[in-house]
Amino acid sequence: MARKAPRDDVNEDGIEVGPPKEWAAGIPGVTRSLVAANAQMGVGRTLRTLAVVNQKEGFDCPGCAWPEGGHRSPAEFCENGAKAVAEEATVRRVTRDFFARHTVDDLARHTDYWLGQQGRLTEPMHRPEGSDHYVPVSWDDAFAIVARELRALDSPDEALFYTSGRTSNEAAFAYQLLVRRFGTNNLPDCSNMCHESSGSALNETLGIGKGTVSLEDLHRADLVFVVGQNPGTNHPRMLSALERAKRDGARIVAVNPLPEAGLLRFKNPQKASGLVGKGTTLADRFLQIRLNGDLALFQAMSLLLLEAEDAAPGTVVDRDFVEAHTHGFDKWAEDLRSLDWAEVEEATGLDRPAVEDAVREVLGAKSVIVCWAMGLTQHKNSVATIREVVNFLLLRGNVGRPGAGVCPVRGHSNVQGDRTMGINERPPAWFLDALRDEFGFEPPRDHGLDTVEAIRALRSERAKVFVAMGGNFVAATPDTAVTEEAMRRARLTVQVSTKLNRSHAVCGREALILPTLGRTERDVAPGDRAGRFVTVEDSMGMVHASRGNLPPASGDLLSEVDIVRRLATGLFGADPQVPWERFADYDVIRHHISRVVPGFEDFNLRARLSGGFTLPNAPRDERRFPTATGKANFTVNPLEVLRVPPGRLLLQTVRSHDQYNTTIYGMDDRYRGIRNGRRVVFVHADDLAERGLADGDMVDLVSEWPDGERTAESFRAVAYPTARGCCAAYFPETNVLVPLDSVAETSNTPTSKSVVVRLVRRPDTSVRFRQPPARLR
Repeated sequence: MARKAPRDDVNEDGIEVGPPKEWAAGIPGVTRSLVAANAQMGVGRTLRTLAVVNQKEGFDCPGCAWPEGGHRSPAEFCENGAKAVAEEATVRRVTRDFFARHTVDDLARHTDYWLGQQGRLTEPMHRPEGSDHYVPVSWDDAFAIVARELRALDSPDEALFYTSGRTSNEAAFAYQLLVRRFGTNNLPDCSNMCHESSGSALNETLGIGKGTVSLEDLHRADLVFVVGQNPGTNHPRMLSALERAKRDGARIVAVNPLPEAGLLRFKNPQKASGLVGKGTTLADRFLQIRLNGDLALFQAMSLLLLEAEDAAPGTVVDRDFVEAHTHGFDKWAEDLRSLDWAEVEEATGLDRPAVEDAVREVLGAKSVIVCWAMGLTQHKNSVATIREVVNFLLLRGNVGRPGAGVCPVRGHSNVQGDRTMGINERPPAWFLDALRDEFGFEPPRDHGLDTVEAIRALRSERAKVFVAMGGNFVAATPDTAVTEEAMRRARLTVQVSTKLNRSHAVCGREALILPTLGRTERDVAPGDRAGRFVTVEDSMGMVHASRGNLPPASGDLLSEVDIVRRLATGLFGADPQVPWERFADYDVIRHHISRVVPGFEDFNLRARLSGGFTLPNAPRDERRFPTATGKANFTVNPLEVLRVPPGRLLLQTVRSHDQYNTTIYGMDDRYRGIRNGRRVVFVHADDLAERGLADGDMVDLVSEWPDGERTAESFRAVAYPTARGCCAAYFPETNVLVPLDSVAETSNTPTSKSVVVRLVRRPDTSVRFRQPPARLR
């Protein structure tokens, strides 16, 4: 399978490559933030929005889910947060005239970057079956089309209801209620592609699918591992938290195949020393691990800790904690003692002294936190790896005490809240029981389809209607050619969106675009001058209000909640079980949430508290572990070294610095030294030489899987200090290489961080990079 990405509107022949940066943020971070914001919004609108983003009486950044904490600076946003706000609050508009000029096929030839730069959607649009144009449609007619197609299905399970992490708690609860009232649990969402592996592992081992630390814990930690994560680009405000931890004496160990500027040195733009000084060195130790070697690393560190306990009994293992609060220690420890160090070194690419040095850091720390992101969650053995992280922490009692615990760093704002609200294709029985008791109908009990299974169902035409509450499903998912073919087979696709993206251009035979309010905009119901607010949950379980302050991009926009309730009214009519019309008052939704979801008691009162409230967390708050055993579980996880055939590399897909998920803000990756392009592959210089390639050569990336090859064409090889045997390239351009059937065990998450590829030289390989001017290097 091969697909050439659309490139008609971006000329990458002028790409420039300089050396990677050795620090993050500082004056360039401030400058780029303001330049991007002014380009999209203008000066006045920039000041008006950025002044309230992430403030207690403002709106939650539509970017990442990093918490704000109690004390907030006047500029509580990062460079990429400013870009996310600017993209949403842009003054550019996509009107019916735009759709009249561009066919669906024409839109499909453009890149996501070009599509996103066109601006905000302004009115509902309909692509009738047999037409190659979107045309305006009234809201009433749009809802009637969706209701018609849903009612025509032979089974509710022929419909798919996708959710993006940007959706508010109120919209997510109403959406899952509509889906279950319709009669299915087909609720795939973006979590299936990112932290599903974290939830699977943590539910089994700790009894809760979330992290167990607060922001204050991070500040108080003695030692922080940052594993498979690039906070300088993906969660920049995390750097401030790490800087504070360092100030208070913490040590930081970075574990990653790529050296990332943000973990090397941070120049905090909130401080004078960050603007004119050298900044703060964050990582005290950098373990440059081979892709997929993390399970072996944590097993090796745990083995060394056990051996240290053998040498000095009672000084290393927290025996009181292990005996009182855990299950399975003896079986795990016995299995671990058979670990083969030769396999550890092959899997990790690290020698034993490097691992021993890291263990010395652990032995010197009373409280340890392990943070991770997609670098751990998108492998075949991701769930086993995260279970091994838990084993490592349990060994010394580093769960449920101040400054210690697990910290999966979620990506999209409120992706964690969506799951809390019931966006889950495999809902627990207690949640369905609570819905039944609250609304008086029996929800479906059969498990629904996750993201990968949803694509398979569309491909086989077992699913016929696809509804997306936000997101860019086509670009975000694996195996691009397969996904696009599957989506085009749908009878109807519905996208609830703020801006254009590829999922509008690669659509079903009939398609709808339903434009919605953004986080930055005022949400005012008819007759309500005060306006409504929504709530979100951050990555550490804090729930707080979000209120936009800008006028809507168009008078023809609806909030996500209003779209859900009007769709429900059109679908169900006068529903005797659910008061859909009353959901125009978000307090009514919050009242129902308070009666269904634990931890949300008195929700309407607590949602109005300045700064919000923290959800209960049994492992953190009580050292109570609601697992099947009633204790935290040690687990045995066999080590299987991922070996690739000769001449091949392991590819990981990554974001550029000018990117958030599939939203492309620009064509630069400042920290990695890339300008004016995205079709690059980062490869160690020695790996290039072994393949007869040179820095700047043009190559095709070919992934190999039992059902055939997949090709991403025309990438420039960049000699880069990544781990040997590994390479990296940006998504969504390289999602085409990720086989649909290559998934993590248990979680079914696509294995986007361990794709076996070979580099094939192109005939136009003589083209070389331009080096940027010295001042830009």
